[in-house]
Amino acid sequence: MIANNWHGVSLIGAPTDIGAGTRGASMGPEALRVAGIGPAIANFGIDVRDTGNLSGPPNPFVPPVNGYRHLPQVAQWNQSLHDAVFAELQSQRMPVVLGGDHCLGIGSISAVAKHCVATGKKLRVLWLDAHADFNTASLTPSGNIHGMPVACLCGDGPSELVDMGGPGHRLNPKDLRQVGIRSVDEGEKRLVANMGIEVFDMRFIDEHGMRHAMETALALVDNNTHLHVSLDVDFLDPEIAPGVGTTVRGGPNYREAQLCMEMIADTSRLSSLDIVELNPAFDVRNQTAELAVDLIESLFGKSTLMRKRD
Repeated sequence: MIANNWHGVSLIGAPTDIGAGTRGASMGPEALRVAGIGPAIANFGIDVRDTGNLSGPPNPFVPPVNGYRHLPQVAQWNQSLHDAVFAELQSQRMPVVLGGDHCLGIGSISAVAKHCVATGKKLRVLWLDAHADFNTASLTPSGNIHGMPVACLCGDGPSELVDMGGPGHRLNPKDLRQVGIRSVDEGEKRLVANMGIEVFDMRFIDEHGMRHAMETALALVDNNTHLHVSLDVDFLDPEIAPGVGTTVRGGPNYREAQLCMEMIADTSRLSSLDIVELNPAFDVRNQTAELAVDLIESLFGKSTLMRKRD
């Protein structure tokens, strides 16, 4: 369920694969619309406004320059998204970003961090992903910025991405929880450890269960918390979600993913959301988009039975 201070939900399409190594995530927003994301959220009595798609530079699909692929274009897309998300937050509407690749997390979360500073809210970011996304230009040979958003948000990256929200509006690593991680490069491991990011990888989930992982990840979330969920569709096991460009075996199954969403809903603090890396070019009859919408319904409060909430 969403926090009750919002006047409604605004869908923001960001149709770009500018930060990815494979093309196709630019079709993600339309696939989510075809799967019925707007009506699914509206069924909860929420006012849903589809703001359409942002526009930005096309993907030149060229090699990296100084360790970054498409940096000027990535910056433009993220600045546009930052401004759109911040505008909706100022209007007390909950932004739901329809991506697009995960480099877009830089723009959306920078805007959320800026909003939290302005309103005095505590920020909690749940990063649901197969990857830690803490690569840097010196670590990754590909230069694909969709592998770098967490590093950029935490201050490790080019100034046009790191300081997008303005001075003092970077993400504090202590406000971040990563869930479902199972693919981390060697250099990333050191950076994530040095930053002190709390990570609930698949081994943790295998050993302790999704319930314990989510209880810990959501600990201390209260009525003054802005809870942002950044859902990379490759968080899910590719057996149930083939429509992504960077599949990693061994992810959460359907029930584990549903429990994750239901426990987030139980907090009643959901305040902003990214849905990214859906790539219809790899999907089968839009099943991954339909699964994503199914999970979003649970995130907004769908449950089998009526449950008492604290």
